[in-house]
Amino acid sequence: MKHQLFLLDLDDTLLDFRASERLAFTRTLGRLGVTRVPDALFTDYQAINLDLWRRFEQGLVAKDVLKVARFRLTFERHGLDLDAERASLLYLDGLADSVVLIEGALQTCAELAAIGEVGIITNGIEAIQHRRIHSAGLAGHVAFVATSEACGHAKPDVRFFEFAAAKARAFDKASTVIVGDRLDADILGANRFGIDSCWFNPHGLVNETEARPTCEIDRLAQLLPALRGSRG
Repeated sequence: MKHQLFLLDLDDTLLDFRASERLAFTRTLGRLGVTRVPDALFTDYQAINLDLWRRFEQGLVAKDVLKVARFRLTFERHGLDLDAERASLLYLDGLADSVVLIEGALQTCAELAAIGEVGIITNGIEAIQHRRIHSAGLAGHVAFVATSEACGHAKPDVRFFEFAAAKARAFDKASTVIVGDRLDADILGANRFGIDSCWFNPHGLVNETEARPTCEIDRLAQLLPALRGSRG
């Protein structure tokens, strides 16, 4: 097989972040005394959080600011007198244990590890992502984890991919592939770095961006056949 190094995104590629996020958010609010979490509250949190992460990836906001600001802004919008710093700590602690696997994630990682080397690449928070990988049962198939927090740069910055490549036992651009759900971070990053990519697109989104994946799948079970059929 052409590919020997598999760089896999974590959230919404291997782990269902939306499901994990809702669980952790609800538990956090419950510990702060909010027994019923309206859909609008969680929806606004998601939108604020997404905007802050996009700004982080553009180098416009620091991660430590992001962690607390997403709760502070949400609470302010809904007139809630709650401690945003405590909410951040509770949420991050709960998120590490609120893992939901994407269908086929464990089997796919095991199959790829039997072929070559598996690395996880994520813009998430270092300590939390390691805990989530262990909680999900993926750690035994993963050779290394590269996070934006440890690197100092986030996907799609080429410096992040150079950081990830340096962690591999052996790195060759021709035999490396990135698998991820985000065109703007995973696929565009792969394009800029000059390696193959597979777009995980379970919702059938239309690619209207400049990012160009080598191949596309909507289920993880399709990954190996797609890579074997890829010309790169």
